[in-house]
Amino acid sequence: MTSKKFFVAVALVLVLSIALAACGQKATPTPAPAQPQATEAPAATEAPAATEAPAATEAPTEAPAEPVTIEVYYPVAVDAPIAKILNGYIADFEKENPNITVKPVFAGGYGDVKTTIQTTIEGGGKPPALAVMLAADLYDFINADYIVPMDDFIKAMPDGDAYISDFFPAFMANSKYDGKIWSIPFQRSVVALYYNADLFEQEGIAPPDSWESLAEAAQKLTIPDKRWGIEWPSGWPYWLFQPLAIGGGQNIVKSPTEVVFNDPKVIEAVQFYIDLSHKYNAMPQGVQKVWGSAPADFAKGAAAMIVHSSGSLRGILDQADFKVGVMPVPGKEAGTYATVPGGGNFYIMKGASPEEQAAAWKFIEFVTQPKYAADFSIQTGYVATRKSAYETDAMKAYVAKVPQAGQLKDMLQYAGAELSCMNLGKVRNIFHKYLQAAYNGEMTPAEAMQQAQKEADEALAIFK
Repeated sequence: MTSKKFFVAVALVLVLSIALAACGQKATPTPAPAQPQATEAPAATEAPAATEAPAATEAPTEAPAEPVTIEVYYPVAVDAPIAKILNGYIADFEKENPNITVKPVFAGGYGDVKTTIQTTIEGGGKPPALAVMLAADLYDFINADYIVPMDDFIKAMPDGDAYISDFFPAFMANSKYDGKIWSIPFQRSVVALYYNADLFEQEGIAPPDSWESLAEAAQKLTIPDKRWGIEWPSGWPYWLFQPLAIGGGQNIVKSPTEVVFNDPKVIEAVQFYIDLSHKYNAMPQGVQKVWGSAPADFAKGAAAMIVHSSGSLRGILDQADFKVGVMPVPGKEAGTYATVPGGGNFYIMKGASPEEQAAAWKFIEFVTQPKYAADFSIQTGYVATRKSAYETDAMKAYVAKVPQAGQLKDMLQYAGAELSCMNLGKVRNIFHKYLQAAYNGEMTPAEAMQQAQKEADEALAIFK
């Protein structure tokens, strides 16, 4: 960024931060139902910088000798007993580290965690030492000066390079910027197509391997007023749409400062989604605000297929009385597939003291051990973030019993980059607005994506 553009950006940040501080109130996280956040907090690029604290390079890289207490903010908006699981890990950690007390604060979802931390910092308060927040929000957190890089902690490990290389590259992609590592993958997922394998077999339908075969299967399996061929939530649309764009030949993001919304291949992907309802009559028309209900609809037979998070696997398996198939989303051409990673990473907050930062890193090291990465995946359906987790006895036994868990991991080979860019909150809301306008028939796909591109380019201009 040129110096002139940088100072323009800073000026905008300061003006907006004053407005935000005037109306900000401190929020208390409360549990929420399993659904993504439909409204976005102000982008971190529009917030003031965090209160100055020693950077990670000045923080001790070993666990503190004196007793220290840290808070960890954690989202729980999935169909899994996240709070109970994490409390168990904390108990194990505190047994091995009696001088560190970990106090979890559970919020409804990623947006709740982000909003609470922003409100705290903007109000002059102290943020938690550690938080699990969206991996895709990385650039906003860096620009707002909320987080510290983790490189010094990693370098202090006897096997730091091996530790980092053990994480799946698709998950680490959202952790790096400007030659530094800013977050560690933990609660990670991929977009998956769930299908009723028993129903497919009964009807003599093969798992789809292209857009055409997906549409035809959905059409054949639709029974009016009883069962949809497919439900494809679009109340929080970018993430579940991305596999369509990738499978059509063009992802919607190229770099931290460049998005691709108006490419003909992206427009074609938008049209295919619309065709599933308007041409094939295989799914509800318009925006589908069914994120929370889709897994239950699928499990009870009200939908033959759904597109959803891998994090819903455990809940679906517990509820369904049929064989559940999982696979990546079919691409446009036969034999092609696509998915996109999602979910949250651990971030260490800059507003924490050096001792708290060191304790936070100690907890990250502990809870990302292969045995815990495996256990978390087994209990939730999230994809284990480390390759070595799949070599543990527990995971091997689980995959033998629940092969879908191994299939979700194998889907990473088809993963494209999740939408992540500068000024993400604003850019993402722009894309949502016009994608939903196309879904609802208010604009043509071409008109919607052209306008989305124009406004997104304007939102990103000061960062180029």
